[in-house]
Amino acid sequence: MKYRWIIRENRNDSIIQQLTSSIGIPASLARVLAARGVASGEEAVHFLQPSLSELHDPFLMDGMAKAVERIEYAIAHDELIWIHGDYDVDGTTSTSLLMMYLRGLGARVQYFIPDRQGEGYGLSTTSINQARDNDARLIITVDCGITSIEAVRLAAGYGIETIICDHHEPAEELPNAVAILDPIKPGCSYPFKFLAACGVVFKLAQALGINRGEPERAFEYLDFVALASAADIVPLIGENRTLVHFGLKQLNAHTRSGFKALLDVAGIALSNVNTADVIFGLAPRINAAGRIGDAKRAVEMMAQTDQGVAFSIAQELERDNRRRRSIDETTYTSALKEAERLLAEDTTRRSIVLHKPDWHAGVIGIVASRLVEKFHLPVVMLTTVDYHAKGSARSIRNFDIHAGLKSCEDLLVEFGGHKHAAGLTLEESKITLMRERFDNYAKEHVTDTMLEREIVIDTELSLNELSPHFFRYLRQFAPFGHHNPKPIFYSRSVQSANGVKIVGNNHLKFRALQSNFVIDAIGFNLGAKANLCTNGKPFTIAYTLEENVYKGQVTPQLSIKDVIPDGEF
Repeated sequence: MKYRWIIRENRNDSIIQQLTSSIGIPASLARVLAARGVASGEEAVHFLQPSLSELHDPFLMDGMAKAVERIEYAIAHDELIWIHGDYDVDGTTSTSLLMMYLRGLGARVQYFIPDRQGEGYGLSTTSINQARDNDARLIITVDCGITSIEAVRLAAGYGIETIICDHHEPAEELPNAVAILDPIKPGCSYPFKFLAACGVVFKLAQALGINRGEPERAFEYLDFVALASAADIVPLIGENRTLVHFGLKQLNAHTRSGFKALLDVAGIALSNVNTADVIFGLAPRINAAGRIGDAKRAVEMMAQTDQGVAFSIAQELERDNRRRRSIDETTYTSALKEAERLLAEDTTRRSIVLHKPDWHAGVIGIVASRLVEKFHLPVVMLTTVDYHAKGSARSIRNFDIHAGLKSCEDLLVEFGGHKHAAGLTLEESKITLMRERFDNYAKEHVTDTMLEREIVIDTELSLNELSPHFFRYLRQFAPFGHHNPKPIFYSRSVQSANGVKIVGNNHLKFRALQSNFVIDAIGFNLGAKANLCTNGKPFTIAYTLEENVYKGQVTPQLSIKDVIPDGEF
C-alpha cells in the first residue's frame, strides 16, 4: 500500500521557541503543538493539563433553561419520565447516564431502546405507545430525535411532551418539542459544536446540578462520556478533550461494576484504560448487545451495582461479540465480491452502494467501514428489513456523506447522521436509481487527492531525542482520537541494527539505528517493505511512539507506519 506523506503546516519558529522556553517542553514536541494550532504557552498548558473549570456553561446551549424547568416540574409532580435511547455505545451510555442521574434526583424514570433489526433508529411509534401506556408525561430522546417531526407530533397528541438531546444534523424543519438540545442546530450559540450525544446529556445533567446548587454532581458520570466520545469518533479537541481526559480518570479510579465486568471479559487490565481500549475493546462488546440481541442489556450492565450480575451480562455480550465477528466475516466476504463486481462494471465509480436482502442488519455498518478501508471510497451497505432497504453509510476523508444522501433525499424514506457516517431507509425498487444518483454526487465532490491514502506527519525527529523527559510530555498529549491522533514522526537515515525479521502475520520487526541510538521497531502488515531495510541500506521511517509495559518494566518502541528509501521525502 502506497501513501502520500504530508507534513502538518505551521513552522512559526517564534511560537516553538516560546513554547520551549515557557513550559520546558522538548522542541520537537513544541513543533507538534504548533502544527496542531497551539499558539502560546497558556494554550499549551490548557492542552497538556485540562481542567474541569474550563467547561462551558451548559445554559449557553439553546433550550437548556426550558429543558431544566420541564424536568424539575416532572420531578416535583412525580411524573414518569420516559427516556428513548439508541442501540449503539453513544445511545446506551447516554440512556444510562441520564437514567441514573435523574433517579439520583428522585425522579421516576423508565427507558426504551429500540430493536435494531425490527424497529431501527429513531423515536418510534412503539416507544411512544409504551410511554402512553405507562402514563408518562415527558419523553427525553437521547442520540436521536432531531428529525423526528411526526413522532413528536404523535406524542403531543397523547399529551406527552418531548425534550430532544441529539448531536446529529437537523433537517430544515425541527420537531415541535419543549426543548431541543443540539449544539449544531441553527441558532444555537453553544461555543463547542462537536459533542457526542452523551456529551449533550452530560451538559443537561450539569445544568440540572447547577440549578440545584450542586454543580459537581454531574462529574461522577464522566466515564460514560469518555466511552461515548471515543467510540463515536467525535473530535477529541476542546471541551471533548477535557471530558474524555477526566472521564478516563473516573473509569480507571472508580470503575463501575458494569465496566469492570466488561474489562474483565475483554482481557483489558484495569488502571490504565485508554481510548484505544475503549474503541477496540469495550465499544464492540457494548455494540454487540444491540447488533445480535437486545441492546437494553448494555444499559442494565452499565447501571448494575451487583458485580456478579454485571459479569453475567458482560459474558453474554462477549458471546454475542464473538458471534458478531463470525457474521461480520461472512458478510464482508459476500460484500467484497459485490463491490469488486460493481467496480469492474464501471471503473469510474467514486462510491459503492450495495444491497442484499439477507445481510445481517447488525453488522452492515462494520462491514461498510471495512470496505471503505479496502477501496478508499464512500460506501453504503443495505439489507432488507420489513420490506424496506435499510442500511449504513460510511465516508472517506473530507467527503460529507450526509450531504451525499441529502442529494438523494426524494428517493429516501428517511436518513440521518453526520458527515462521516449516516443511516438510511428507502424502498427496494429505488436502490438502483439511488446508487447512480449518489455516485453522480460523489463524482462531483470526491477529488483525485481525496482518493490518495495519506500519512499526516507532525515533525521530523532524531531518535537520540528520545528520553524519559520526552515521554513524560508525550503522555500528556493523550487522550488520542479523531482530530487529536497520536503524533506521527519521521526519521531519515535509519538502518536496521540486527537484520529484519518477519513475525506474526506479515509484520516487520527490527532494531532501528540512527546516530548510535538504537530502539525496537515493529511495522504491522509491512512485511512487503522488508527489502528496503536490509543490507545496511539507510531508509526513512514514519512512526508513532509506544510504551510497552511488561512485569512493571516500561520499554519504548517505534510503531512503523511506512518505510521509504532515503531521499524520497
